[in-house]
Amino acid sequence: MSVEFNHTIVLTRDREKSARFLARILGLEVGEPAGLFLPVTTANGVTLDFATIDADIPVQHYAFLVSEDEFAPILDRLVEAGIPIQADPHGRHPRRVNRHDGGHGVYFTDPAGHGLEVITRPYGTDPDSPLNGVTEEVPGAV
Repeated sequence: MSVEFNHTIVLTRDREKSARFLARILGLEVGEPAGLFLPVTTANGVTLDFATIDADIPVQHYAFLVSEDEFAPILDRLVEAGIPIQADPHGRHPRRVNRHDGGHGVYFTDPAGHGLEVITRPYGTDPDSPLNGVTEEVPGAV
């Protein structure tokens, strides 16, 4: 049997706001509500089920692999929406994207405070590429 990741629950204070945010930035669609959950499904069939809760929400990290052709419009939507971006998860390189593994990557935060990442190459696919310090400035980014 092959094992595949199928879905995860994303806790938020407002499932509608968080699901619509992710769908808009990534160019996806929000599905029909399923009980407590509002789903956003990726191209490989993994569903992020957004659930509203009234409690402290631990920050989670979600990374999305996209093509180089998809990366530019995603970055444009982030910049146009005034969403702060950075090239690293620790915020040392604001207004920049990284060039890990010969691709592009960017970090940003969703309305619930979760750390989101968009990359064009899986980590480790180019062992000759340095994993830090190689960034590009993004004009107009906040």
